[in-house]
Amino acid sequence: MCAAASQGDWRVPHVPSAPWLLSHPIRPAGPHALQGAWGGSTSQCPGGAQLTLPRLGGSAGTGSALHLVALNAPLSGSMRGIRGADFQCFQQAREVGLLGTFRAFLSSRLQDLYSIVRRADRSTVPIVNLRDEVLFNNWESLFAGSEAPMRAGARILSFDGRDVLRDSAWPQKSVWHGSDAKGRRLTESYCETWRTEERAAVGQASSLSSGKLLEQAASSCQHAFVVLCIENSFMTASKK
Repeated sequence: MCAAASQGDWRVPHVPSAPWLLSHPIRPAGPHALQGAWGGSTSQCPGGAQLTLPRLGGSAGTGSALHLVALNAPLSGSMRGIRGADFQCFQQAREVGLLGTFRAFLSSRLQDLYSIVRRADRSTVPIVNLRDEVLFNNWESLFAGSEAPMRAGARILSFDGRDVLRDSAWPQKSVWHGSDAKGRRLTESYCETWRTEERAAVGQASSLSSGKLLEQAASSCQHAFVVLCIENSFMTASKK
């Protein structure tokens, strides 16, 4: 990873189909990225460059949890489609050293939200935030029809370690999802497949102040809301 730090810009085509197959090196986060937020360590690279690594303890350290993390800035309904949202999840996860596959927490034209996580992991693996605080017992529990109430005191953190409910970078404390309470796509309420910020267009969203992730509220696509990313399968020690 130290060698990768000196490389130039890179692009990954068709990220949702195989974001883990890269022909170019990943450029890691800078030395300032997460040390304050997570208490990460800083490693010295040849030539004097520094690389900051986040400290992921608890369940994430053993690969027995799936992370649910917010993008570092709110987005309107215009995300360049589901691929554009998936790419931002992929890119920001890599920038902080997370090696799992992250997908946008959204339903779209060919995707139901509940289907994003691998079937084998839906009922057995807890959903945690970036600091391994448990948000939900498992993926299936989000789609029981009760609009996915989070645990009391649970925090949604961004990839750069900020609490989206408290940080002013997210003035509107709602999250896009485009789904019904069972995690199925709502074709009339996902901002035209996440490609428009027209005022008249709507996308399904949830107010985080309600303590739920799947509250049913149709909101104008011009609003800039939280966009979440879910790690869709955990990495066992053998995969690492």
